[in-house]
Amino acid sequence: MALPTNFDELVAEANALKLYKKLIIQLNKDLLFANIDLEFNEDTLPTSLKLVLQDTVFNLIQNRFSDYLNLLYQVDVSEKKIKSLDGEDAIQLSEDVTFLILQREWQKVWYRAKHS
Repeated sequence: MALPTNFDELVAEANALKLYKKLIIQLNKDLLFANIDLEFNEDTLPTSLKLVLQDTVFNLIQNRFSDYLNLLYQVDVSEKKIKSLDGEDAIQLSEDVTFLILQREWQKVWYRAKHS
């Protein structure tokens, strides 16, 4: 599986395979397990999904760092990928981390759909 390299590619692939709602369901499940008070409606538009999740990640980085780390652990984002990001700009970091979270959730959904 070639992972999408940007948000638009990820959404296009999820929509093409009719797995966008399952992506949201998987994200909601991991947010719940990480004790993050955020739940997306299955009809959430991709741009809203990205912006709300990015804002949440930004707030976690700024105010609740241990919850941020817990979310990364729950989603199973690669530590190597996180360490490769530039942490100087918190807004850019939150955008990059948001994509890594969605990319990892997409991997889970795609794999489950492909092998079930």
